[in-house]
Amino acid sequence: MLVFKALSALLSYPTEEMRQALPEIAEEIRRSRLVGPRERDGLLGLIAEIGQGDLFSAEERYVDLFDRGRALSLNLLEHVHGDSRDRGQAMVELKRLYASAGLELSARELPDFLPVVLEYLSRRDLEEARELLADCAAILAGVARSLVARRSRYAAVLQDLLVVAGEKPIDVAKVPPVRERAEALDRNRAERPAFSDAAPEGERSGG
Repeated sequence: MLVFKALSALLSYPTEEMRQALPEIAEEIRRSRLVGPRERDGLLGLIAEIGQGDLFSAEERYVDLFDRGRALSLNLLEHVHGDSRDRGQAMVELKRLYASAGLELSARELPDFLPVVLEYLSRRDLEEARELLADCAAILAGVARSLVARRSRYAAVLQDLLVVAGEKPIDVAKVPPVRERAEALDRNRAERPAFSDAAPEGERSGG
């Protein structure tokens, strides 16, 4: 499912190569049946924003959002385990799950990083993708709510993932805007464990 690869790219750190691929990403967003009209408009707005101005501006927006605190962290297991040893074990299991699907990570890639999770889902069937996203929906909703509070266009990616998971997207009208740094939004951390039943039965024992 190429749409998950497109969403993975949009949540990744902006590079010139990624910005050059934005027209192809936009085309995939337009034609995918997993993107509803409202989510499509939001995603196309994000694509336009990433491509606007110079690369440094896109990088600065990204860092200002995702590298400033846990509430907006794209490392999903961090919302559950923090930096504890439990997170390390859970990431080992995720790496085994990815390896079983032929996805090998570089030494710098963290397996619970949402773009990596979406890259994995792009190789799986829709049923498994929905199951895994539903399993970590509380975390996705928390991050989405924090992004909506910042009025960030990046919220469109999380909103679409919630819809794919069978959940309601965050009601923007009910989330007051805030200007606090991301650390102040940590109250939105999810309480529900991620990936508890994400793997198919044959793979769960190993990952």
